[in-house]
Amino acid sequence: MEQLQVMEKELNIQQMAQATGLSAHTLRYYERAGLMIEHVGRDEGNGYRSYNSQHVAWIEFLKRLRATGMPIRDIHRYTELLRQGEQTMPERLQLLKQHQSRVEEHLKEVERHLEVIRFKVASYEQLHTQPQTGSRGENLP
Repeated sequence: MEQLQVMEKELNIQQMAQATGLSAHTLRYYERAGLMIEHVGRDEGNGYRSYNSQHVAWIEFLKRLRATGMPIRDIHRYTELLRQGEQTMPERLQLLKQHQSRVEEHLKEVERHLEVIRFKVASYEQLHTQPQTGSRGENLP
């Protein structure tokens, strides 16, 4: 509910940082790097950056791309394609499909790592609950 109220008004950079969880430095970097889909306006009275609900939504999407490991160069390419209009939809789709594939492969790898960790935890728990006899877990790293 609070986020909806925040999105109804223009936000300065500190409010935007609070709303998105990004630092003001990161927001400025995204703007300088050309990663904002829409121009960030300036308040006429004081010259401060002025963000709107579209900026908030775009930043939330960028955060998801970054959190899933998309490189800045790919995000920049995607942003440029998006600015060029509907005719670039096939290229954008391909870029996102490639990223999706990388994320899915990474998830599979993480799942394999997690299985090993689960096995190790189960081994330790089993040793911990057994009565003490001689060596306990000497072969477990």
